[in-house]
Amino acid sequence: MEIEGKTVLITGSVRGIGLAIAKAFDLAGAKVILHGRQIPSAEILAQFSKDMPYITGDISNAELIQNEINNLYQQGTQIDILINNAGMTNDKPATMRSEDFAQVINVNLNGTFNVTQPVFKQMRKKKQGVIINLSSIIGLMGNIGQANYAASKAGIIGLTKSLAREGATKGIRVNAIAPGMIESDMTNALSEAQRETILTNIPLKRYGHVDEIAQTVLFLTRNDYITGQTITVDGGLYI
Repeated sequence: MEIEGKTVLITGSVRGIGLAIAKAFDLAGAKVILHGRQIPSAEILAQFSKDMPYITGDISNAELIQNEINNLYQQGTQIDILINNAGMTNDKPATMRSEDFAQVINVNLNGTFNVTQPVFKQMRKKKQGVIINLSSIIGLMGNIGQANYAASKAGIIGLTKSLAREGATKGIRVNAIAPGMIESDMTNALSEAQRETILTNIPLKRYGHVDEIAQTVLFLTRNDYITGQTITVDGGLYI
């Protein structure tokens, strides 16, 4: 799909990977719609080449977020590209309370579906569209203390494959990206010893950058013959 002039909605796009993706689409000439739990700050909006429309809300609240998206359609906006990036972690041993497990599932997996459903319906009518879901290598390999996160991200991969099959005959491509250890607020919070331990398991011996995820998103958007795939961007951590 040609990106210039297309409208892209990116969830969780006011910081980290989501913000990098939004800036990459802006630079490529797309019409970007931002999303976050709160209204984006003036500092965030100043990083773009033009005024950025935005929607707000917790994606785990189906009624709230779907009303926001449906309002866009009612105002005449057509979403050509959807990037499901918003998510959370709440790392605890598998003995965690059921509420802690459900919370991460509700945001990461149910939230991805909540956003996708109204957009997918409209894309079917247009017979065109691109959806890219942010999963994680943890969804492929699992990890100690992340049973909830791993389950949610594995679920996103299954959702991606099913949507890709349903959407193929309607001109809709759906793919997932599974980032590895990317420089972020989460990795910055690690101790030096923890960072060094992780690096020993990464063949390329460095952490990834948010821009490397953003460029992979652009690649998957442009390539019209890739669907139903999960692309790992992890420096070789999961080989």
